[in-house]
Amino acid sequence: MNKIGLVVIAVLMVWMGSCQKKTQECALNAELLGEPMGLEITRLEDEFFQAKTPLDFAYLLDKYPEFADQFLEQDLYLSQDSLISNLVQVHGDPGLRSLYDSVKVEFGDISWLETDLENAFRYIRYYFPDFKAPKVYTFVSGFGSDLLVSEDMLVIGLDYFLPSDHSFQPDLPIYIAERYQREYLVPMIVLAISSRYNQTNPQDKTLLSEMIYYGKSYHFVKSILPCTSDQFIIGYTPEEIEECWSNEEYIWSHFVENELLYETNPFEIRKYIGEAPFTDAISTKAPGRLGRWMGWNIVDDYRMNQQVDLAILMGESDAEKIFRQSEYRPRRPE
Repeated sequence: MNKIGLVVIAVLMVWMGSCQKKTQECALNAELLGEPMGLEITRLEDEFFQAKTPLDFAYLLDKYPEFADQFLEQDLYLSQDSLISNLVQVHGDPGLRSLYDSVKVEFGDISWLETDLENAFRYIRYYFPDFKAPKVYTFVSGFGSDLLVSEDMLVIGLDYFLPSDHSFQPDLPIYIAERYQREYLVPMIVLAISSRYNQTNPQDKTLLSEMIYYGKSYHFVKSILPCTSDQFIIGYTPEEIEECWSNEEYIWSHFVENELLYETNPFEIRKYIGEAPFTDAISTKAPGRLGRWMGWNIVDDYRMNQQVDLAILMGESDAEKIFRQSEYRPRRPE
């Protein structure tokens, strides 16, 4: 069987898993993973913390100009000397040094990250042949930035992904901070990359449009990382996911009976799309962002029923078309 046939079967397995509560076991395509990628991760935190003098930092800024421009935002400083002075001061802070030491203990070996990213990039390149793997850097930002994702560069703030019981934690609400663990890292990166391909109609301001946008994003991640648990894609616990499936019919009836799909009030839309510990418009026991989860189900059904390629799905900007042609119906509890 040729490579295309193998990948199609793998995709169909993902679709079938989506319809069966996304619980099917899967295996990555060995032939596809054999494609060369040549990814290397540069540990910039090591180079920056080994630097001691202004000349050392000037050398690093010249060595990594994209990092200096995009991540350190060099243009916001009066001069490069001003940025260097700031770096010397910050890197002399004992608290930041302790944070760096903690990162080195937890992430001394990141071969797993390199493997997972390479595999993800191979899958993206299969669906989108023009995709080119960005330069990948890790860094310790002092909780200043978690991820920077652009077409040519990816910077990972490893300090954000320390274990949840670590003494160093980002200043985030608990329900968001819980998602900053290593299992969520690659799905977060792939989710950010999905926006590059996720076409929308800027004139469509409806809740349905938002639901479909996020649904396409999550479907993209599941297609690129087919063996990754939904927990690490949408950020719900396994118990929350099971409760959502058990109450899908009730959740959908709430959207329909309250005529929410074509709601354009941004405050109403935020109740179902925005970050929150729960969706209180439905229940204080329901997880937040339920509109995104529903959108994911709709998009899964659309791709399964219409059998379109992932690139075609991501390029479809008509949310109404996706909804109508999905023939979406809630699954009854088993």
